[in-house]
Amino acid sequence: MSRIALVTGGSRGIGAAISKELKAQGYAVAATYAGNDEAAAAFTAETGIKTYKWNVADYESSAAGIAQVEADLGPIDTVVANAGITRDAPFHKMTPQNWHEVIDTNLTGVFNTIHPVWPGMRERKFGRVIVISSINGQKGQFGQVNYAATKAGDLGIVKSLAQEGARAGITANAVCPGYIATEMVMSIDEAIRDKIVAGIPAGRLGEPEEIAKCVAFLAAEDSGFINGSTISANGAQFFV
Repeated sequence: MSRIALVTGGSRGIGAAISKELKAQGYAVAATYAGNDEAAAAFTAETGIKTYKWNVADYESSAAGIAQVEADLGPIDTVVANAGITRDAPFHKMTPQNWHEVIDTNLTGVFNTIHPVWPGMRERKFGRVIVISSINGQKGQFGQVNYAATKAGDLGIVKSLAQEGARAGITANAVCPGYIATEMVMSIDEAIRDKIVAGIPAGRLGEPEEIAKCVAFLAAEDSGFINGSTISANGAQFFV
């Protein structure tokens, strides 16, 4: 029987690449999305990966959605907490709404995604938790106090879960992408994008598939001694 993987925000961008890679590795994959029904339907038609719609910021919706995935596919062994949003603004212009929306999705959403599956992983003595953080959670970023705070907090989540889950055969790790050639990044003005690339020693943006390969490595059954770690995939832009 194949392992069951849940990828939040798994129908677009980096999440879509992760979903496809895990399917290629033999996982039965469920991908969540928040609101774009058309894109989700197109993704399922293209890949055969079933999509589920819920808001990761809401615990009850997450728990109900996860229960439906498990009813459809079986117990979830692997969770990739990838869903995230930005509400960028300099701190003096950042509103409480800007703050709470990002915290609720990017930080509380990670709790809401992992917490419902954690007991089952402990009971079965196996689990893989991978959280997609960010280079900006490691170094900070102008105009992203809210986003950077959540992505730094995500690293604290995996370090703590690693210690709690290790004896139960559960690993928790993070991937911190740098600037990746997603639809969002490619929509940035070309001149600004050129400045971003100029700051990356590799001389290019990363590809979503490169992040997906990191996730697949951490999700593998024979990666069980890698726990509480962070893979920085940023083209040598920043070192921790």
